[in-house]
Amino acid sequence: MPMPNPISSLPVLRGRGGAVLTAEDLGLVLDLPREQITFTPDGLGRIRAEGRSVLIELRAKAGTTPRVHRIDDVDAADAVRFAEGVNAILANRTDSDDVDGTPFALIRSLAPTWWSTFRRRFWRGVLGSFLVFVALCVLAAVLGEGELLFFLIPLGGLAWLSLCCGTYGTVRARRERFLTERGVTVTAVRATTPGGYFFPDGTGDYRCFSHPDAGPALTVAHPPGNPADVLVLSTPFTQFANTLSGPVLLIGGALLALLNGALAVGFLID
Repeated sequence: MPMPNPISSLPVLRGRGGAVLTAEDLGLVLDLPREQITFTPDGLGRIRAEGRSVLIELRAKAGTTPRVHRIDDVDAADAVRFAEGVNAILANRTDSDDVDGTPFALIRSLAPTWWSTFRRRFWRGVLGSFLVFVALCVLAAVLGEGELLFFLIPLGGLAWLSLCCGTYGTVRARRERFLTERGVTVTAVRATTPGGYFFPDGTGDYRCFSHPDAGPALTVAHPPGNPADVLVLSTPFTQFANTLSGPVLLIGGALLALLNGALAVGFLID
């Protein structure tokens, strides 16, 4: 349920450490240095202004303690205006208050995950190694080493492709094995936003992420104590294929690269 107007009249609260709390059509958004929390109205209980702090209290089932998020060091007058404005909007609800609001407060990590960092470095390495390969081919052509070029292009290209695929498959398989054996594996279910999924992080909160898969649920895993570093696991068949083929391609690519290097040195010496 979106929040009706007049949310445009509510102030933007800026607090300690760069935290920013805003009211938008779809709810409240709390921007923190490393994560963003979106509160939809269905999960909001009430907003409390306590001096220069604003407390966002979620709905809770009868007999349970509601979870509370807060932003500190905001303007005290704006805090009161913000709390009164949001509470006035929430007062128009007609549904039951016996609701667990925790799944309606979704945390999105803004920090790069281990896998996204690896992929960025991987593609840089792919591009860099390809440029080196092209430079070697150009050098052989400039030196008039046609026979070297004849061997270098197919064997070098195959070595480059094998090394890239082998590295990706091996690292992916090792990361997934580490997470499934030592990490936490949970099921993420599809959210209402396109491509969005959310899952319980084990601390009582729910985290969300985006993924191109269109399925109703995904199996994800994360390191213990770090649910922000989530990875969508491959299918069992893909995991088996990566585990089996990754090292083979990696070793084969390395041997082909050594062979190319030996051939190049041999041609250049002759």
